[in-house]
Amino acid sequence: MELPPDEMRAIILRMKRAKGHLGRVITMLEEGSDCEDVLTQLAAVNKALSRSGYAIVATGLQHCLADGESADGPDVAKLEKLFLALA
Repeated sequence: MELPPDEMRAIILRMKRAKGHLGRVITMLEEGSDCEDVLTQLAAVNKALSRSGYAIVATGLQHCLADGESADGPDVAKLEKLFLALA
């Protein structure tokens, strides 16, 4: 399933922000920051990445349903597997 680049921009931006936050978490660890602060930031990174994954699956699902990926319709089992991989 290929998704249009214009629809992926927001997801890519979200992932780039998460990448920046992850870099900050690593720096915090290297500097010996408080564990609670590190874990709070790490949880934010994790949530941002999870939301990115869900957004990709949701966008893909919309395209599959709109385009009718095959004569029999979307491969629901495949989409379900992708979605559950994020759980």
